[in-house]
Amino acid sequence: MSTGTAVTTATKRVPRVRLGPVVERILGYVILGAAVIWVLANAIANPDRFLGSVLVGLQNGMLYALVALGYTMVYGIIELINFAHGDLFMLSTIVAAAVMVSVMGVGQLGVSTFLPLLVAMVVCMAFGALVNVSAEFFAYRRLRTAPKLAPLMTAVGLSFVFRGFAQQDYINGSAQKNWPVTWGGPILEGVYVYKIVLIAAVTIPLLLAMTYIVTRTKMGKAMRAVAQDQDGARLMGINVNGTISFVFMLGGALAGAAGVLYFLAQTQTYYDTGTQLGLIAFTAAVLGGIGNLSGAVVGGLAIGLVQALNEGGTYGLGSNWSQSVVFLILIVLMVFKPEGIFGRPTTEKV
Repeated sequence: MSTGTAVTTATKRVPRVRLGPVVERILGYVILGAAVIWVLANAIANPDRFLGSVLVGLQNGMLYALVALGYTMVYGIIELINFAHGDLFMLSTIVAAAVMVSVMGVGQLGVSTFLPLLVAMVVCMAFGALVNVSAEFFAYRRLRTAPKLAPLMTAVGLSFVFRGFAQQDYINGSAQKNWPVTWGGPILEGVYVYKIVLIAAVTIPLLLAMTYIVTRTKMGKAMRAVAQDQDGARLMGINVNGTISFVFMLGGALAGAAGVLYFLAQTQTYYDTGTQLGLIAFTAAVLGGIGNLSGAVVGGLAIGLVQALNEGGTYGLGSNWSQSVVFLILIVLMVFKPEGIFGRPTTEKV
C-alpha cells in the first residue's frame, strides 16, 4: 500500500479495452474538456450559486474521502471489499448523536461546542475501531484462506447485522430521527461557515495523519510489506495478524470520525444512511484507484463536487439525476482506465 500507487500482488495483467492510443487520448480530452466547460458555464451563469455549490461539494467530498479511506486501506492489505464499513459509519452517527445531545446536552452548534465535539470524536473513533477489529478477529481472520466469495458475503452479512441493530427502537428505530440541534454563526451562500470550517479542521489532519502513518512509520512499512506478500512478511518477522488488525482499527476510527462529522452536518440519523453514503464512498475509492490513499481522497472530493454542482448549479440536472451522473462518470472511467485515476493496471494471480 502507498499514497501514490495502488497495491498489486501478481503477475498476469488483466486485459483492458483498447481503442488505440490516439483515439483514447482524443476521447479523454473531449470528456475532460466537456467537464471544464460545464464547470465554467455554471461559474459564469451565477457565481454566487456556483460558490455555494462548491462549498457544499467540498463539505460532502471530505466526508466521502474519510469513509473511502476505510474501504481502500482494508482492500489494499487483504483485497477485501468490506461492505460493512458503510454501516459501521452509520452506527457511529447514532453514537455521536447520543453522546453530544443525550449525554452532553448540546443544542446549539458553533465554536463553543469544541469540548463536546472532542469527546464525541474520541468515543466514536474508539467505537468504530473496536467494532472493526472485533469483526476482523471473529469473522474475517478465519476466512483469510477461504475463497474470496466467503469473506465478501460475510461483510454483506455484517452489514445487515449492523442495520438490524440500528433499526431497534431503543437505538434509533426504522424512521429518520431528527435531533434538536441547530447551527449558529455566519452563513455564506446558504452554507454555515463554522460547519465547513469544522469539517475541514477535522478531516484534513486525519487524512494527513493516515498518510504519515502509512509512509513514515514502522507500522506503515509493515502494512506495505503485508500488502505485497503476507508469507514473505511473516518470514521477515512481521506480525501479519497484528498488522491487519491495525489496519482495521484505522479504518474503523475513520468511520467513527466521519460519523461525528456527518451528524454535525445533517443533525439527523437514519439506519439506511450507511447504504447510500457507503456506496458513494466505495465508488470514490474505485474512482481514485482502489488501494490508493491519495486516490480515495481525490475520488471523494471529485464526487462531492460533481454532485453539488449537478444539484445546485445553474446547468445541473437536479438531485434526481445525481447518482446517475456519478456512476456514469465511473463507468466511462472504468472502460478506458479500469485501475482508476491514480491506480496501476490491476493484476491477478496465476
